[in-house]
This record gives sequence, C-alpha cells and structure tokens, in this order.
Amino acid sequence: MNALTGAAVFVIQSLVSFYLIIVLLRFVLQLVKANFYNPLSQFAVRATHPLLKPIRRVVPSLMGLDMSSLLLAIVIQALLMGLVLMLTYGLIPSYPYLIIWSLIGVLSLFLKIFWVAMIIMVIVSWIAPGTHNPAAELAYQISEPVLAPFRRIIPNLGGMDISPIFAFLAIQVIQSYFMPELAARVGMPDVLWRLI
Repeated sequence: MNALTGAAVFVIQSLVSFYLIIVLLRFVLQLVKANFYNPLSQFAVRATHPLLKPIRRVVPSLMGLDMSSLLLAIVIQALLMGLVLMLTYGLIPSYPYLIIWSLIGVLSLFLKIFWVAMIIMVIVSWIAPGTHNPAAELAYQISEPVLAPFRRIIPNLGGMDISPIFAFLAIQVIQSYFMPELAARVGMPDVLWRLI
C-alpha cells in the first residue's frame, strides 16, 4: 500500500468510523432509555435520521429495540471493511465473511461506547460531582445498566463505589481476550482488526 492509498484509507476510516459511532450511540441511547431531550441525544437523532428514515419503513422495532439503527451500523461497518480491503489488497471478501466481521466490529464498538461512558462518569464524579452537564448525564445513563449488576454483588465500601473497576475489568477481558479469539476463528484479516 503506497502513502496515498494509506492516507485515503485513514481519512475514509476516520470519517466513516465517526458516523458509525453516532449511529451505534443512537441505538445505545435507546437501549438504556437515555434522556431523549438531551442536546447530545438530539444531535445523534438529527445526524442519523436521513439514513434511518427509509430503513425504518422496512425494519420494525423488536421488543422495543430500534433494530433499524443496529442494522445501519452493521451495514456501515461492512461497507467500511469492504472498502478498506479493496483499497489495501484490491479484493472484496465474500458477503458472509464481511457480515460476520461487521458483527464483530459492531460488538467491539458497542463495548467501547460503554467503556468511554464509564471513564467519563468516573472522571466527572471525581472533579465535578453532581454536575448537570449533558455529556455527564448521558455518560451516567449509559453506564448505569452496566454497573448495576456489579453494584448488586460488590458491597458499598464506606461511600466508595468500586463497581466501575470490576466493570472495566470485565469489558477489558472481553475486548482483549475473547474478541481477538473470535476474530481469529472467523479469519478476520489484521487490517480489519485494527479498524476496531
């Protein structure tokens, strides 16, 4: 891959990945029942509405989940992976592999969204507890469903909540050990693994 192709791959990957995060964030916000009137929620809705509107006519919600945004995230991930492979190696993989790799990529990004939300929540709780910043509010709403099971198991240690430590460990174990193993089993190329 020459420098021009590498630069093109980097720019395309960055822009498409940013939009992919917004699409998946919209699914996560609906999943955790985050505040719809939060300015960041409104941004995610407005940014994804043009592409989701036609998909919603065909793909119904399932058990209250917005399956159209999840499907859009998988399609965007598949297109990005296919484009990267085409620009890097000059080949397009078969569709079943591309869909499986895209599912792994979306799952990995899903875990990263929870990871980042917990980081924001922890930092805000240290430097500005009780703040009503829109980003802090969303980070709390996204993190709470992940932290709740750990809070039920781990006792409160004199007002100190250590449940985020165990949630971070669980996500890191999945991301560092199970996801690479899964990617290797389905033959995901390294160039695609680096995308996620």
